[in-house]
Amino acid sequence: MQLSSVVDRLDEELRTADYADVDASANGLQIGPEEAEIERVAFAVDGVQETFDRAIDANADLLVVHHGLSWGGFDRVTGRTYNRIAPLIENDLALYVSHLPLDGHPELGNAAGVADLLDLENRAPFGELGPEHIGQRGTAADPYAPADLRDRLESALETGGQSVQHLDFGPDEIADVAIVTGSGTDWLDEAVAAGADALVTGEGKQAVYHEARESGIHVVLAGHYATETFGVRAVQELVEEWGLETTYLEVPTGL
Repeated sequence: MQLSSVVDRLDEELRTADYADVDASANGLQIGPEEAEIERVAFAVDGVQETFDRAIDANADLLVVHHGLSWGGFDRVTGRTYNRIAPLIENDLALYVSHLPLDGHPELGNAAGVADLLDLENRAPFGELGPEHIGQRGTAADPYAPADLRDRLESALETGGQSVQHLDFGPDEIADVAIVTGSGTDWLDEAVAAGADALVTGEGKQAVYHEARESGIHVVLAGHYATETFGVRAVQELVEEWGLETTYLEVPTGL
């Protein structure tokens, strides 16, 4: 399959263009020729030297990641940036990136994957960012005891051996859950306003401790990497349906 066809299909499915004005990431094809024959596609959360090297070792023609290289462009291609880009060009490895589009996709997205894990029903978009959403909200068929929700995430996610953190300031039962993966504590007030019992995200900021305590809401910090493996894995399954060979590169950070 031609690279341009893969890119066009991904852009359409993930609504890449709709996030252009709200995402610092340059989503879509970041590195690669306009035309190339693609047979093998690798997937990873982070576009970094380790995943580039492993994709090259796997003879991949394209690497699809959630966190790419360009966040508003490059001033200079030197140092670490050069060391990352050079192997891609030298080995004809194209790089496709989907950041916020892959967070917010209602079926393939990271938040959708966490909602699936927690068996949430009655789902709705959550995490407003301009005209778009980057998360989901839903209700548990059987409300969770707070410790059970934390344990469900800790047992199922690749946390790199780290414990899931839980700010236990909400009700004794958790029924309504809001999700923004990665770094999502900025949406705490939206979760409170929506009546959520808990906000599930990846990593926190110092201020969220007191904000959650004062608002009476649980905050579960399950790891930035761990909460953002769902999207690239879901896209991998989609690309396999297109007849391309795929591989997933697991590089947990524990963060």
